[in-house]
Amino acid sequence: MAGYGCPGCGYVYDEATGEPREGFSAGTLWQQIPDDWTCPDCAVREKLDFQPTGAN
Repeated sequence: MAGYGCPGCGYVYDEATGEPREGFSAGTLWQQIPDDWTCPDCAVREKLDFQPTGAN
């Protein structure tokens, strides 16, 4: 499982835990997140802005 970080606020999406408040259960892969999804913390950065964090 990997992690992807928002360069604006530092939020990290972790595939292992998902993001229940956004409707993504644990194990939801980054590729399954919609392309128009925005950061749930800052709502400024879009999915394409996120960078791999190296979290596995």
